[in-house]
Amino acid sequence: MTTEENTADRFRRLAATLTQRVDSVPQDRWDDASPCDGWSARDVLRHVVDSQADFVTKVDLEIPPGPSVDDDPSAAWQHTRDAMQAILDDPAKANRSYDSSFGSSTLAKTVDSFFCFDLVVHGWDIAHATGIDESIAPKDLDFLKSFADGMGDMMRTSGSFGPAVDVPVDADQQTKVLAYLGRTM
Repeated sequence: MTTEENTADRFRRLAATLTQRVDSVPQDRWDDASPCDGWSARDVLRHVVDSQADFVTKVDLEIPPGPSVDDDPSAAWQHTRDAMQAILDDPAKANRSYDSSFGSSTLAKTVDSFFCFDLVVHGWDIAHATGIDESIAPKDLDFLKSFADGMGDMMRTSGSFGPAVDVPVDADQQTKVLAYLGRTM
């Protein structure tokens, strides 16, 4: 029998993977260029930290200020991760609703889609930029592909993703999914 992951558990699992990556980055590699045009690995992590802190304000919550990504990337991520996890572990907070550009939604639904997607993709961006393990679990690749398919052409209109990159037909699943998201190996 298979059990579905709830949002808090999915975030916990994916955040743990990002934490391993962040903690593995050599200190002298944080300013290396990432696959995100014009962004360093540090900028990618700053985006993850800042976007989560900004997003929770839509439902009148707050991630208190913490360490700076400039001073201590690992501590900055761990602070944000722990604060977001505490919110998601509290159903009264996680299920707060707001009006999104797609209609009414909840914090948990958005974290389960957009922010969990970001944890995986931007974890790969950081790994790729800094020369650490870039592997993505098959079930997370399935999640990325499913989410991207659901977004359709809209995912490319915001500038978040470049055009799909051509890869050989016999490329592995990770290469194909990342290429679909405009990432090159």
